[in-house]
Amino acid sequence: MRIEKFVHSCLRLTLEGKRLLFDPGKFSFVDGRVDPRDLSDVDFILFTHGHPDHLDCQALRTIVGDDAPRIFGGTKVAAMLRSQGFSADEVGEESLDLGPFTVGALPVRHEPILAAEIPTVLAFLVNDRFLNPGDSFDERLHQFSGIEALALPVMAPFLTEIGAYEFAKAMRPSQVIPVHDGYARDWFLTQRYDTYQPYFEEAGMTFHRLLHPGDGVDL
Repeated sequence: MRIEKFVHSCLRLTLEGKRLLFDPGKFSFVDGRVDPRDLSDVDFILFTHGHPDHLDCQALRTIVGDDAPRIFGGTKVAAMLRSQGFSADEVGEESLDLGPFTVGALPVRHEPILAAEIPTVLAFLVNDRFLNPGDSFDERLHQFSGIEALALPVMAPFLTEIGAYEFAKAMRPSQVIPVHDGYARDWFLTQRYDTYQPYFEEAGMTFHRLLHPGDGVDL
């Protein structure tokens, strides 16, 4: 399984010729480094939640095009997408059979933020090998401790570097895919990775420095 990062929390998984896309949001496309047309060959699109840095309807229209990949989100996300003319399936706590991808969905709490409403997040477990927790460090995720690969938010208004590191140590992944860092300039992102990497490696976790759009790893 190939995992590629397209800025911030937008991840594309490829397996057996099928492609699954997570969270194509505004931060992935705002500076033109990623063209949504380059993501238009996906078969499935999954949204952890509806915050604009995870969901950009304008980019989504380009990605969907005429090919109509299957789109999945929680109750409010699916309803919003349908109101915008998209075909979207509502997902709760369940398992999805998406070709070569077996995806378990688990509703968890979003980390605290300054907002009138805190959304529920869908965490997604793919083929029992890769966990995308969205913007959540919920204790319910600890059941997946020891997962092979974890998409880990490493920058956000809701976290500190200590918080990210402590969550990773609780989850004990073999490999860390850093996400939620799309608003950092390249020089600062490099500095952040320089800070994180030795601590993660000392704890026995491989920290993948996915600095450029399309950088990826193979599981």
